[in-house]
Amino acid sequence: MLVTRFHFKQYYGGVVIIQALVGDYPDTLQFILDTGSAGISLDTTTCLRLGIKMEPSDRIIKGLGSSKPVSFARNHPLKLPGLTVDSLDFHINDYELISQVYGIQVDGIIGYSLLSRFIVTIDYDTEDIIIYSKGKYTYPKGGQLLRPSLTQIPLISAPLKNAIRTINNRYYFDTGAGMCLLLSSQFVNDSAVLQGKKRRTKRMIQTEAQGLGGKMTMSLTTVTEFRIGNYSFRNVPTYIFDDQTNVTAYPFLGGMIGNDLLRRFNITLNYGKKEIYMIPNSHFRDMFDYSYTGLIIYLINGRVEVTDIIKGSPAEKAGFKKGDIIMAINNNLGPNLQLFREILKNIGTRATCLISRDKDLLIKKLPIKSIL
Repeated sequence: MLVTRFHFKQYYGGVVIIQALVGDYPDTLQFILDTGSAGISLDTTTCLRLGIKMEPSDRIIKGLGSSKPVSFARNHPLKLPGLTVDSLDFHINDYELISQVYGIQVDGIIGYSLLSRFIVTIDYDTEDIIIYSKGKYTYPKGGQLLRPSLTQIPLISAPLKNAIRTINNRYYFDTGAGMCLLLSSQFVNDSAVLQGKKRRTKRMIQTEAQGLGGKMTMSLTTVTEFRIGNYSFRNVPTYIFDDQTNVTAYPFLGGMIGNDLLRRFNITLNYGKKEIYMIPNSHFRDMFDYSYTGLIIYLINGRVEVTDIIKGSPAEKAGFKKGDIIMAINNNLGPNLQLFREILKNIGTRATCLISRDKDLLIKKLPIKSIL
């Protein structure tokens, strides 16, 4: 039975942001909908701003880059449009960095605590979340039914192909990750998944990504072919990371599938039946983002700031420096992080950047290269 339907917004990497209230607090909060979350959480600063009580605990939460004990805000209802979910225990995390990455205030993450209570459809064509009560449900025709291993985070088996062979492993099904694929370096090294013809290893480019513990150095490359169910994707952009906190429990898992791949399907999460149903949508044949500049930009205090420059990258060669403020790209003025990132996907072009550095205004031409 239909419970409610409401709109969401997509941000960098296809990440889904929905709005909700917590308890009787009047502020509308913004949450990432994340199948990779084993619970539900709130941002530390949001709790302090609203005066939400935080209780310390002995629980340890693992994330990319670190593991740490967390506090809880216990027994609060979550109020979505047309639906109130009672008696939720929110764990508390610092999402300042995540907010800077997406250029919006991220107040929390919604995961298993909500998804386990309902049947939830994410429709990327209409940008709607549709929530049904548990029970009998008929999936639309034309899709693929997956039967993940599921305790709190769904795990699916999927084959990767290189130029020589097929490598099978399991992956987190993670709508909260703004990338296509993330593989542990341990899995990559043991499986030789990046090995091409004549035993040549695929080119890898150094870059940066963000996890629970903060910024992490990663490598960026492509895998020859990746398949979810009956659907195959070729030359998939892939991040490689050193899994120091063992978040993938390798060799149990090879890594995670992120939302820049998953957003190409309308997805129904039926945790009660341990089922995920995926049907290709209008984004199924969207081009992957192969662009590379080495320019790491976040929205900090209302300004688009260069937080890092990758050594040897086009950005370093163009003369950008850490701390530069991006005032405009291609005559688009204002701190619009989303728009700037879209412009910087245009491979083969040179973006004209107006930057502020030490009270001076400078023009820099940034070549946009490809990882292929």
